[in-house]
Amino acid sequence: MKVFRSGVCSALLGALVSLFWASAGFAQDMMRHVDLSSPAFTQAELSRADIEQKLAGLKQGETLDLAAKALNGLDLSGLDLRRVNLQSARLNKANLKGANLDGVVLDQAWALDSDFTGASLKRASLFMTQLIGAHLDGANFEGARVAADMSRASLKNANFRNANLSADETNQSMGLMRGVFASADLSGASFEGANLARVQMEFADLSGANLAGSNLRGSELAGANFTGANIAGANFEKADLNSAKLLKLGNADKALNFDNAMNLEKAFRD
Repeated sequence: MKVFRSGVCSALLGALVSLFWASAGFAQDMMRHVDLSSPAFTQAELSRADIEQKLAGLKQGETLDLAAKALNGLDLSGLDLRRVNLQSARLNKANLKGANLDGVVLDQAWALDSDFTGASLKRASLFMTQLIGAHLDGANFEGARVAADMSRASLKNANFRNANLSADETNQSMGLMRGVFASADLSGASFEGANLARVQMEFADLSGANLAGSNLRGSELAGANFTGANIAGANFEKADLNSAKLLKLGNADKALNFDNAMNLEKAFRD
């Protein structure tokens, strides 16, 4: 692993990102403005040994500040990172399998094609986090705030129980920030009691998912696959179900506002 060290680059990146976020309508489409082949997004300025040493030296109540650090490609699997600040960090293609990130702030972090398989992110904050193409199978987001872009990510059997993935309508200057799961694999995932209002899940695979008691009000679900999903108590008010697969649904008779969903007549049903 080549180690990249450049405080100047980090400062410039921070300034650029701040400018992007301030632009109206920028929302979560950040990649068009960034050179993802640059060292800032492909290399690391610290090693795993550096981070382990810093963690070992923390005193009670202290936090390790890795905000805006380049940590791309690092093997951080299995580490306890609960006392680390990862806001705006760059973790592209990093390995965080089985890592403990409970309560960690990952707002505005970059983690494209990263591996969080089996990681724990309970009550973590992922606002404007870029996780496109990431591996998150079995990851635990229970109670987390997830307004992240997880398009094309693998989230098989992930746990979003009581998580908040809904649109943040208080930051309209930045566009509509919400959970984005376009074409993501969410098969077997649990969204029990989760807030999914206005979430974007177009063409996502939700087969066998547990959506019991979730709030899908106004969500974008066109082309999504709900085959075998449990939708007991799920609120579908004004959710767009155009071309969605609604086959072999569990407890469909107990869903809320199902008849008030948009384009229900265009969905594939039993």
